[in-house]
Amino acid sequence: MTSTIAGFQFAAVSAGIRKDGRVDTALAVADRPAVVAALFTRNLVRAAPVLVAEERVRSGLARAILVNAGCANACTGEAGLTAARETTEAVARAIGCPVAEVLPASTGVIGQLLPTAKITAKAKELAKGITPEGYEVFAQAICTTDRWVKIAEAQVESAKGPVSVLGIAKGAGMIHPDVGPPQATMLVFLFTDAVINREELESALIQASDKTFNACSVDGDTSTNDSVIALASGASNIRLTATEILPAFHSVCDKLARSMVADGEGANHVAEIKVRGLANEADAKRVASTVATSLLVKTALHGKDANWGRLFAAAGRAGVAFDVNQASISIGGVEIVKNGLALGADAERAASEFLKGPSYIIELGLGSGPGEFSYLTSDLGHGYVDVNADYRS
Repeated sequence: MTSTIAGFQFAAVSAGIRKDGRVDTALAVADRPAVVAALFTRNLVRAAPVLVAEERVRSGLARAILVNAGCANACTGEAGLTAARETTEAVARAIGCPVAEVLPASTGVIGQLLPTAKITAKAKELAKGITPEGYEVFAQAICTTDRWVKIAEAQVESAKGPVSVLGIAKGAGMIHPDVGPPQATMLVFLFTDAVINREELESALIQASDKTFNACSVDGDTSTNDSVIALASGASNIRLTATEILPAFHSVCDKLARSMVADGEGANHVAEIKVRGLANEADAKRVASTVATSLLVKTALHGKDANWGRLFAAAGRAGVAFDVNQASISIGGVEIVKNGLALGADAERAASEFLKGPSYIIELGLGSGPGEFSYLTSDLGHGYVDVNADYRS
């Protein structure tokens, strides 16, 4: 893991939002106004920080991101908007920038108002504590039910030298992202030292997110607070296009998405549902998403049961036409269905051995067309119920 990302500094403190006293408020600061692009939840119920951040990213520049855990500040009305504005205003004063350049993000329980005074009281401490190495404590502060921090990096090797991309995320429950251009929770922050214009940055962010965050699910619930924000400091003095930075963005986003699904509340397994052979990618994604979010499929994965009937039935109700008599299903490379018919108990037993592992690929071949898509999902077991039944208590 790289020790720093040029042009950015980070800090985190405990503002007393969490009951257990852990760090819960984090700050990322660019040395100078950075190019910004962002994607936000398409859920019609949207948290106050999403509304405020969405408005502010339209300028194309941002200096800081203020994130808190323990309170989503969602469904809090005008008071919630005021809280998001006042906390970011305190940070803006502390670091010496316009408040419009500070983007808020929150995660936690819906319906609770952000405790403004607790955060504003820590603004100066946050500002004084920023260091280039502070990304690790930043990552810790934004976790809620996460079992581990989520950090990923990649580099672009250009003719003029390397360009770095750092990604920090949180997410374990309420994970079924549907993020797009300005329109447990997923928060993702990407930092790069590339020189890149806003349009190119946004294009790379959209493309990377569509194949990663918008193609993963833990429980099928899209949060009120989902946010993906990318900042480019330009500190490398190396200019890149969307095409040039996209592989690094995709790599970082893919690692973060896989980590979130693996950390799914109560989950023990990550399954990549790969659908191929359909007329186009959109059809393949629709089938893959339907299979990945099927509760019967997810509970079978928890039981390490190669129950191909559940996979087949989910694919069949996705609303996409395919020839059942051409369909095949394999788990970990072991074919268990061919030409629409089961290959027997021995094949299922062999496939079940792969279901005992932490991750595997389930492939559905549904024809001979060019359309294919992969979707990440986790198993669903008793642990998920335990976490969420007691979430507010």
